[in-house]
Amino acid sequence: MNVHFILFVRPAPELPIVERRNWLIHQHYIRKDYETCKVIIKEQLQETNGMCEYAIYVQALILRLEGKIQQSLELFQSCAILNPSSTDNLKQVARSLFLLGKHKAAIEFYHEAARLNEKDWEISHNLGMCYFFIKDFKKAEEHLNIALQINKHDKTFMMLGKVHLLAGETDKAIDVYKRAVEFSPENTDLLTTLGLLFLQLGKYQKAFEHLGNALTFDPNNYKAILAAGSMMQTHGDFDVAMNKYRVAACAVPESPPLWNNIGMCFFGKKKYVAAISCLKRAHYLSPFDWKVLYNLGLVHLTMQQYASAFHFLSAAINLNPRMGELYMLKSVAAENAAAV
Repeated sequence: MNVHFILFVRPAPELPIVERRNWLIHQHYIRKDYETCKVIIKEQLQETNGMCEYAIYVQALILRLEGKIQQSLELFQSCAILNPSSTDNLKQVARSLFLLGKHKAAIEFYHEAARLNEKDWEISHNLGMCYFFIKDFKKAEEHLNIALQINKHDKTFMMLGKVHLLAGETDKAIDVYKRAVEFSPENTDLLTTLGLLFLQLGKYQKAFEHLGNALTFDPNNYKAILAAGSMMQTHGDFDVAMNKYRVAACAVPESPPLWNNIGMCFFGKKKYVAAISCLKRAHYLSPFDWKVLYNLGLVHLTMQQYASAFHFLSAAINLNPRMGELYMLKSVAAENAAAV
């Protein structure tokens, strides 16, 4: 006996019209196909009379990527009106305000978002950033420390260290960077920053150790190369320093500090014409760097080109009037120029 079964297939459930194209918008957005994404968003908003929160949200993200920050802010504000209990909407409004330089307004929105979610690392980190930019270092430190308690991130450590440095708290900054290196021992930016701090304090052994570690993980890290080269240069190892600078020149051929250091290496080797050539390149790349002008004045003075030395030293004084040595060298140049 044959038994026949009838199979009933249920139709796929219809998504509410407000959300019908959300999955398609998401697919095109993550593929970075923004033009198609914008067309779908337009259709979705026409169908929903502009009431689709997700479509507006993604449109705002695309506008921000295109550099239209003010327009993106207005759309994120619309999202926040449609869904005031969304932490993400408030965070995006705050982010747009931050990018527009409206740090105090951004702080208000971040605090509102924090009331909805107290354990959000991003909110605490960005509050620290906002307070940093309005120079309220105490509150910046407070919020960055809260961010680190929620979740340890390299960029939070970097920011907290910068806050301490600008507040004149070098020892605290070093402690922060030490903690950061313990947490992320292969981060070359952290290692280089810590090495530079030790270099400024004259602790050459520790500086060399951290800069060496940075170069172990990234042999082309130009900041570490420049710092290591300047240490060797300070100790008179001009040829070794020059070898380091050759590597850095491949990565950053237009770096003013690099050409300044190369110029002073040539000066140390008594190759004055080469020194002036390199220093003039540094001056061309950074015309308002008083150190480059100072070095140009010094080299011209050594070559007994007193008028040129006077010119460069005068320019250096205009940019850094508090350095007594500049006035002394300028007077030497003026006296000798008058005697010629």
